[in-house]
Amino acid sequence: MRTPTRGSVSVVPGVIVGRRRELGALRAWLDAARGGAGRLVLCAGEPGIGKSRLAQEFAGIALAGGTTVAWGRCVQGEGAPAFWPWRQVLRSLGVDADDVLAADVESPEDRFRVFDDVSEAVLAAADRGGLVIILDDIHSADESSLLVLRHLAHQMTGFPLLVFAAFRDVEPASILPRLVPDLLRSPSVERLALRGFNLAEVREQLSRMTAGDSAVDARAALDVTGGNPLFVREVARAMADGTWRPDRPPRSVLDVVRVRLDRVSPECRRLVQAAAVVGRDFPLPLVARALDEPVAQCLPVHALTREAVEASLTTADRTALHRAVAEAIEAHFASDLSEHLTDIARHWWQLAPYDEGTTARTWTIRAAGEAVRRLAFEEGVRLYRAALALPAPPLAAIERCQVLIALGRAAYFAGDLQGCVDAAATGAEAARTAHNPELLAEAALVLEAVADADVNAVARELCEQALAGLGNTEHKALRARLLAQRSHLAFYDGEQERVQALSAAALELARAAGDDRALVEALHARKEACPGPAGRSERMLVASEMLRLAERTNSARSAMWGELWRIDTLMESGRLAAAADELAALKMAVQRVGGPVSAWHLDRVASFIAQAQGRYADASTTGRRGFARMSPVELRPARGAYFALQCALAGHIGVTDETMEFVRSPFEPLPLFRTMGPLTRSLLLLYAGLSDEAAASYQQAGPVETWSPPPFHVLHTYVCGARAAADLGRREDLSLLLDRLDPFRGEHVVCEGVAYMGPIELTLGRGAVALGRLDVAIDDLANAAEQANRAGAHGFVGETCYHLATALAARNRPGDSNRAATAAREADRLARSLGMSAYAERTRALVAHLGGRAHLVALSPREAEVAKLVAEGLTNRQIAERLVISERTAQNHGVEGARRPLPRGEARACGGQGTRPRAQWRIRDRRNRHGPQVCPPAGRLRRERRSLKSPCARRPRAASRRVGPGSRATASMTGAGSRCRSSGPSVRRTRARS
Repeated sequence: MRTPTRGSVSVVPGVIVGRRRELGALRAWLDAARGGAGRLVLCAGEPGIGKSRLAQEFAGIALAGGTTVAWGRCVQGEGAPAFWPWRQVLRSLGVDADDVLAADVESPEDRFRVFDDVSEAVLAAADRGGLVIILDDIHSADESSLLVLRHLAHQMTGFPLLVFAAFRDVEPASILPRLVPDLLRSPSVERLALRGFNLAEVREQLSRMTAGDSAVDARAALDVTGGNPLFVREVARAMADGTWRPDRPPRSVLDVVRVRLDRVSPECRRLVQAAAVVGRDFPLPLVARALDEPVAQCLPVHALTREAVEASLTTADRTALHRAVAEAIEAHFASDLSEHLTDIARHWWQLAPYDEGTTARTWTIRAAGEAVRRLAFEEGVRLYRAALALPAPPLAAIERCQVLIALGRAAYFAGDLQGCVDAAATGAEAARTAHNPELLAEAALVLEAVADADVNAVARELCEQALAGLGNTEHKALRARLLAQRSHLAFYDGEQERVQALSAAALELARAAGDDRALVEALHARKEACPGPAGRSERMLVASEMLRLAERTNSARSAMWGELWRIDTLMESGRLAAAADELAALKMAVQRVGGPVSAWHLDRVASFIAQAQGRYADASTTGRRGFARMSPVELRPARGAYFALQCALAGHIGVTDETMEFVRSPFEPLPLFRTMGPLTRSLLLLYAGLSDEAAASYQQAGPVETWSPPPFHVLHTYVCGARAAADLGRREDLSLLLDRLDPFRGEHVVCEGVAYMGPIELTLGRGAVALGRLDVAIDDLANAAEQANRAGAHGFVGETCYHLATALAARNRPGDSNRAATAAREADRLARSLGMSAYAERTRALVAHLGGRAHLVALSPREAEVAKLVAEGLTNRQIAERLVISERTAQNHGVEGARRPLPRGEARACGGQGTRPRAQWRIRDRRNRHGPQVCPPAGRLRRERRSLKSPCARRPRAASRRVGPGSRATASMTGAGSRCRSSGPSVRRTRARS
C-alpha cells in the first residue's frame, strides 16, 4: 500500500520498454482529467503482460506533475476482506474507512449509501488538486468493490480524477466480465488493452539486462515467451546468471523460478516460500511469526512468481505453511480480526481435506458474517455457501438452519432471489427437523414480497407454515412480523380484503408486544391497507404514529417513511402548500438516512409537488436527478416513477426530445402496473401527436372490464384511460370510465407521490365535452377550476379554464361568449406566465377567436375576501366580525368593488353599466361553488341587481316599465313614495354616481 504523495517530492519516472503508445494515451487522459474530464481507464491483459509495471510508471508521471496518487491492491486467492481495495484507497487519503463503510445491515438501501459515501470521499479528495487512483488486479476483487467502482464511474464526470484499474482478461472464474459491459457504457470509461513485445522490444529488453545483444537470443526469447514482458525479463535474468540453455529453454515462468530457487540458500528459499503463501502484501512480523524466525527484509513477489513458488512446494510443506500462517495471523491481529477473517479462513480451506474442515467452516462463517455486516452481501453469499460445502462433519439441524437463514438474507440483499428462495426453503426444512417454530418463523421472514409470483408463492407457503407452527403462543412480536409479511404478500396478490384483516391483526399484536421492529413492519402493512380517498384519514394516523415511533427510537428511516406518507396524504387532500411545508422535515430525515435511495424519495416527492404547483423547470430538473440516482439501484421503480412524472409534465409543457427518447426505449413494467403502464404510455404518445402508436398502446391494456390497477393508483389509471379514450374516440370506454370516476367528485388525482393530475372534475368535464354533454361539462370544469385554485395547482387552473372556455363557446347560450372570453383570458395568462407551452398557442388563438377582450381589473386581496363573504349573504356587520375589521371598512371595500370601472366592451356586455355590479360576485350555480368570476348575461344581471334591493323597493315589471328610459336608480325609486332606508349608504352612493 502506498501513501499519497504530492508533486513537491521529486519523482523521476523510470524507462519502460514497449509502452510508448500506452503512456501517451495515459498522459492525454491525465491532462483531460486535470481539466475536469474524469476518466476510468480499464487496463486489460494476460498475466505478466506488464499491467502493474505500467501502473507504476504512470503513477510516477502523475506524481511528477503534482497529482496525488492512491493505490488499492486486490488480493489473489479470495482472502481479502470486503471492500479491501477501497479501504486501502480511503486510508491512503486520510479518510476513516470504518466510518465511511459503516451502515445498518437490516436496511439493504444502506449499501448504496455506502457506495455514495465512498464516491463522495474520493471526489472530495480529487477536488483538492486532482487525484489518480491505481486499482491493481481487480479481477480478484470482491463483487461489492466492483459495484463501488461502477458507481464511481457514473459520478466522476466533471471531477479532476483518473482511476487506472488493471485486470487479467483471461480469468473465467472472475465476476468482472459480467460488470465490464456496464462499465464500458459509461462515457467516462476508456479501455486499454496491452499486447506482448515484438522482436525489437524483446531485443531492447535483453540488451538492458544482459551484456550481449544477440539477434539469435532475441529471436529465441520471443519464440519461448511469446513476447510476455514478465517472461522476457525472467529469461533475461536466466541469461545473465548463466542458467539459460538455448537447447532446453524454459516452458513457463515456473521453470525459470524453480531454477532460481535451486540456486539460493535453504533459508532464503524458505523465506520466499513463506512469503508466497502469505500473499502479495504482508507485514514483516507476520512472516517472522509464521517461520518462527526474525526476518530483516520484505520481499514483494509478483503474482505469477508467487504462484510458481507455491506450486513448487510439496504437499506437506504447503499444509504446514498454511497452518503456520493462519495461526500467525490470528495471533498477530488478535486485538481486531475483522479485516483478517477471510484470510484466516482461506488458509484453513487449504487444510480442510486434512481433517480441518470444522475449523475451516467456523472461520468461514465468521468471515461471511463480517462481510454481511460490512454490506458486502455478494461476498457473504459466497462465503456462506463455501462454509456449507466444506468437507466436514454435518452441522446440527439448528446450526444448519441458522447458517441457511443468514445465507438467505445475504442473497436477498444481493438481489439473488433464487438463492434466497432456496436458502429459505432449506432453512425452513431444517427448522422443522429441529422442531423449532421460532427458527421456522425466522426462515419465513427471510423472503419478502417482490414482483415475482413464483417467489411470492414460496414466501406465502412459508408464512402460513410459520404462523401455524407458532400458534397462539406468546411470540407476539414474531407473529406480528409474520402477519405483516403475509399482508404484504396479499397486497401484491390484489387481495385487498385480506390486507385489511391481516394488517389490522399485525398492528394490534405489534402494539401489544411493545416491539419497535414489529411495529415498523406492521405500520408499513397497515399503510397498504388504506388506499385511495377512503383510507386517507387512517393513512394520516398511521403516518403520525410512524413519526412518533421515529422520535422515540431516533430512527431516521422511520421518520422518512412517516414524512413521505404524510406528504402524499396532504397532496391527495389538495393541500399542496401544506405538503410543500413538510419537505424540510423530509429533507432532514433523508440526510440522516443517506444514500441514493432515500435521496430519490426526496427528489421524486419534491418534483411531484413542483409539477402540481406549476413549477415545471424545478420538477423536470429534480425528477431527472432522482431518476439518475435510483436507476443504478433499482431501474424499474425509478423508471416507472419518472415515466409518470414525464406524462404529467407533458400535458402542460409538451413532449420534449428527452421524453420521446424515454418513451421509445423498451420498458417492461412491474406486474402490478401491467394496466397502468400501457395507458400512461398511450397518453404520452397522444401528447406527442402519435395517435396510431397511442391506440396500439391503449389496446395493450385490454378491455376496461379487465383492468386491474394497483389499489393506490386506481384514480390515476382511470384518469389516464379516460383522457386517452376521449382523444382516441372510444366513446363506450370513456362513458364507462366516467361512471367509475363519478363517485370520487371533490377528490384530487395523485399517483402515490409521483404525479398530480388535478381534480377529478377536470377529467369528468373533459370527458363530458368529448361525449357532447356540454351542460355537465361546464358545471364540472367550473368546479374543477375552483378546486385547483384553492389547492394552488395553478397549471391545472389554466388547463381547466381553457377547456371551460371551449365548452362555453361550443354551447353558445346567451352570456356564454362572455364567460368563455373571460375564462380564455385567464387560461392564456396562466399559460404564458407558467410556461405552459402545450397550451400557449391554443389559448392565444382562443382569445383571438373570442374577441380578444381585455382583462378584468383584479380585486385587491381584501376586496376579494369581502366579495366572497358578500356572495355568501353576510351583512356588513357579520363581515366586519369575521375579518376583524370595522363595519365601515367592510362597507367601503364592498363599495369599491362595486364601483370598479369595467372596460368598455365588458360594460356593454353587462347591460351598459359602467361599474362592476355586486351581483357579479355572487355564485351563479350552487353546484359550482366558487367558479371563475365571469360577467352574467344582461337579463340575469338586471334580475340579480333587483334582488339586492329591499323588498319594499320592488315593483311589478309593468310598474318599472312605466318609468321609461333612464337610470335604474330612478326606476327603483318610483311607486314607493319614499327612498328605501334599508338599502344603506352603499346603494345611495351608487345611485348618486349614476
